[in-house]
Amino acid sequence: MRRSRGLVCECLGAATCPDGAANGTCVTQPGGYCFVAVEEVLDDSGLVVVDRTAGCLPPDESGFMQCKSSQVPHQHPKVIECCFESDLCNRRLQPALPEPPPDVTESPGAGGAGGAPTLLLAAALCVALLAALAAALLLLRRRRRAGKRPPSPPAPLPADASSGSGSGLPLLVQRTVAKQIQMVESIGKGRYGEVWLARWRGERVAVKVFFTTEEASWFRETEIYQTVLMRHENILGFIAADIKGTGSWTQMLLITDYHENGSLHDYLQTVVLDTNSLMTMAYSIVSGLAHLHMDIFGTKGKPAIAHRDIKSKNILVKRNGQCAIADFGLAVRYVAQRDEVDIAPNTRVGTRRYMAPEVLDEKLDVTNFDAFKMADMYSLGLVLWEMCRRCCSGGKAQLVEPYALPYHELVPPDPSFEDMHACVVRAARRPGVPARWLASEPLAALAQLMCECWHSSPPVRLTALRVKKTLAKFRTETTVKLV
Repeated sequence: MRRSRGLVCECLGAATCPDGAANGTCVTQPGGYCFVAVEEVLDDSGLVVVDRTAGCLPPDESGFMQCKSSQVPHQHPKVIECCFESDLCNRRLQPALPEPPPDVTESPGAGGAGGAPTLLLAAALCVALLAALAAALLLLRRRRRAGKRPPSPPAPLPADASSGSGSGLPLLVQRTVAKQIQMVESIGKGRYGEVWLARWRGERVAVKVFFTTEEASWFRETEIYQTVLMRHENILGFIAADIKGTGSWTQMLLITDYHENGSLHDYLQTVVLDTNSLMTMAYSIVSGLAHLHMDIFGTKGKPAIAHRDIKSKNILVKRNGQCAIADFGLAVRYVAQRDEVDIAPNTRVGTRRYMAPEVLDEKLDVTNFDAFKMADMYSLGLVLWEMCRRCCSGGKAQLVEPYALPYHELVPPDPSFEDMHACVVRAARRPGVPARWLASEPLAALAQLMCECWHSSPPVRLTALRVKKTLAKFRTETTVKLV
């Protein structure tokens, strides 16, 4: 039952007390909680210390904070405990960080007359071991104080020179990066949250701030970006991720490279492409998708990943004319060792306009990873269609269609699931291919590829690797003809 009044809670730390006050008290909203949290952090000298905070937890955040261990168990150790039975109940809470497992091997005990000497010997060994451990810890602490400092995180590469995403910086350094970020201005909003242009160590970066309701998206996107061997020039460059929370607010941050040209969706509305730019962009997008879909075997191999939300708004345009795929909040991975698909517990289902027929018809086999890859290829075909509309043919800029979303003439601006099902599944409609495309060799080649990508039968669709090889061959042959 929801409580009719708020609790009075003890608060510790300026960040958790109202109005920046020092240690004191705070009052929760009706149905709220009191909490105490302990967390390992780096102090100014570079030592790992335990930071203790306490305060009020609103009812709408209690499910998110979960009143227990950190939401990111593989990052900084953190434990949270909550209570609600009485005012100032959190004064009695004493959360403690888990102790590391002891590195000792048990010896079988001796029975009978020889038991006592054996126990005495074991006790003496334990005392000696503890003394040696204490001496080692004291020496290590003195050495740290003598001059060890936290490593300086490397500055991010400029947006046009980044080598792409990888496993990111060390996790503790990522927290340091997040604290050094200076927000500049909001540059975009979506259903997941908001994107900010920010500065870090003199460089421009993008900071994606997630709504508290989008915890699953933030967690999955962080996991995907930190996948080993994710680094690729056509996947958005990842820098750091962090989560910040108090009793009154929570921020989930994802820090990446910044690309001033924005999304492909925005770029195509104002820019007319020539055939060379079109082929460069198309090849870069499918190269990023092919790398994503590829599994790399080995001790530190990369699992195959399907994006599940390919669209022009989730593709960024780099300064060098190539593109980078972004937004992995819905991605799924294939775990080859267990032959299973790792699907994140996320309520988001993708963008209806770009959903493949089998997704709209609710016939996609979620146990078959190839089915997710083929759904990506359908969406890729629609993105290629958007790009071709904005490419001039025959050197005449006037021969260009205005920018439009796929199926713009067939469904409402914000189509429902039923709208798309009626159009794509029942009527089997696809975006139209203008006659001028067939008269231009590059546009005709892409038109053929997109039609094979959005085929109604998933097994018939081209793979990302096949599209990449086809475009690479076409670009080589075109270059030879020009020479």
